[in-house]
Amino acid sequence: MAYEDIYTILGEYLNISPGAALTLVMILSVWTLVWKGLALWKASKKNSIPWFVIILILNTIGILEILYIFIFSKMKLGKGKLKIKKESHSKPKKKKK
Repeated sequence: MAYEDIYTILGEYLNISPGAALTLVMILSVWTLVWKGLALWKASKKNSIPWFVIILILNTIGILEILYIFIFSKMKLGKGKLKIKKESHSKPKKKKK
């Protein structure tokens, strides 16, 4: 099956032209790539290997990636309780000698 056939079938299913179907697929691909890249970057910075692997393998059109960036990456498990970690954007304090 050629790529033109896939976009023709998708276009018929969505009742749009094959060119519009190709455009839609390209937009969704870029959308997913941006969010997946941001989420993988954040997971690697936090040294969160399980999240890195999950985000790398699953393709959720950016939904899981967005949830990780804005919700799950701010959660911290401590003494059996789930806490939301507040991120500080201020500069770290220097230690006194």
